[in-house]
This record gives sequence, structure tokens and C-alpha cells, in this order.
Amino acid sequence: MSDSPLSLKAVPTLCPYCGCGCGILLEVLDGKLIGTFPLKTAPVNEGKLCLKGYSAHEFVASPNRLTHPLIKRGSGLARAGWEEALERIVSRLKNIRTAHGPDSVAFLASAKCTNEENYLLQKFCRAAVGTNNIDHCARL
Repeated sequence: MSDSPLSLKAVPTLCPYCGCGCGILLEVLDGKLIGTFPLKTAPVNEGKLCLKGYSAHEFVASPNRLTHPLIKRGSGLARAGWEEALERIVSRLKNIRTAHGPDSVAFLASAKCTNEENYLLQKFCRAAVGTNNIDHCARL
């Protein structure tokens, strides 16, 4: 048994489940994320939290979580670097847009993005790509 004390931290952040921006505290024990609590001083949620907010920490250590880009190679997916993945995305979007027009492309934003991130994606769609084909799945 070790004599070293346990390191418990409460890290303030924003809940990742919708665009509301609720303040949460992530409970970190010896470098491992173990829980979520509402941030009592957060102006948006004033110390309240929905059920999804209380489980906001659970996906971080999931073995199913993607932690790097995957690119289709042959009949499967292979790990790739960010530079390669982004270059491929840009190249494909340009080719599709040139061949079929800007409305041949559509974008789906995530409910786990902030309002600001969703705003940036719609601005990119409309200003850079030239399409209004954008939606999101912001449902609680």
C-alpha cells in the first residue's frame, strides 16, 4: 500500500451535450476522470444539470471513442495523420463541388458542439462552400 495521498481535483468546464453551455465540474482522481457535477456558480444552469450532463464524463475513456482520423483504404479503414485526413477532405469537397455544384454537398453538425462551433460550420457552408444544406441534431 502506498503512503502517497490521493490527488482529487475538480476541473471547471462546459457540458459537451448541447449548445446551452451549462457549467460543470469534472471530478478527476489521480489523473482519471471519474465523475461530473453541476457548477453552482455557472450563470447558464445555476447549479442545475440534466441527466445527460451528469454523464458527460463517461465517453472520454470509452474504448469506442475515435482518437485519430481514419481514411478508407481498400475495403477497410486505416489510421491517418490529421494533415493527410484534412487534405483528403478538402480535395474531395472541391472535386464534388466543381463537378456537381455547391448544393450537392450537405453538412450535419453535432449537438455536442457549442453554439459558436455550430455557427462557424454554418458560416463555412454558406460563405465558403456556397450551400444552405446544413442541419444539426441538437436534441436533448
